[in-house]
Amino acid sequence: MAPRVAVVEDEEALGILLRYNLEAEGYDVEVIARGDEADIRLREAQPDLLLLDWMLPGLSGVELCRRLRQREETAMLPIIMLTARGEESERVRGLSVGADDYIVKPFSTPELMARVRAMLRRTKPERIAARLAAGDIELDRETRRVRRSGREVKLGPTEFKLLEFLMQAPGRVFSREQLLDGVWGQGVYVDERTVDVHVGRLRRTLNRGQRIDPIRTVRGSGYAFDETFTGRAS
Repeated sequence: MAPRVAVVEDEEALGILLRYNLEAEGYDVEVIARGDEADIRLREAQPDLLLLDWMLPGLSGVELCRRLRQREETAMLPIIMLTARGEESERVRGLSVGADDYIVKPFSTPELMARVRAMLRRTKPERIAARLAAGDIELDRETRRVRRSGREVKLGPTEFKLLEFLMQAPGRVFSREQLLDGVWGQGVYVDERTVDVHVGRLRRTLNRGQRIDPIRTVRGSGYAFDETFTGRAS
């Protein structure tokens, strides 16, 4: 799964430019034009990184940043602030409310892309790593292949995305709604029971020969990749 970047920017032309360049880098991009809309959206779905303008209609970027840092689920969300304010006192204010980095408009697009890459490498290395591995399972994002105990496991495209999504955060429990957003994509209307069907298919393929199941079902909550998984019976 491509890293997800949310851009909160009310200048339409800049939003289009940022979307174009970020998608060219391989990121999954969502652009939001208002601070209050972003506040609601970020409660529903959390990106891997947030590009946040200082001045926004509805709710300022500074206030939105402050609110995000107060919520447990977004307290560690990487945030780069974009602003025309270059004074030292304003930069300090932006960083003091919780921004991780700060870039002043007009900025160099290559420089911004480099900062995005650097921050993701530091804060979300599993989101940009070419390979994911746990126990006897290896997933290669570049070749789109999965191996278990050295043998290739043939997965369909949806099952591959589902395994990739779960392996990025071992131990974290994802609801069916979160899995739908992360694997099928936002705005795609699919019944939540579809998740159960594809988890079942993934399990049957991965666990042929009665191997240890790496996927944990959390009753009433959803699914997780078992953080204690070693591939060997205890």
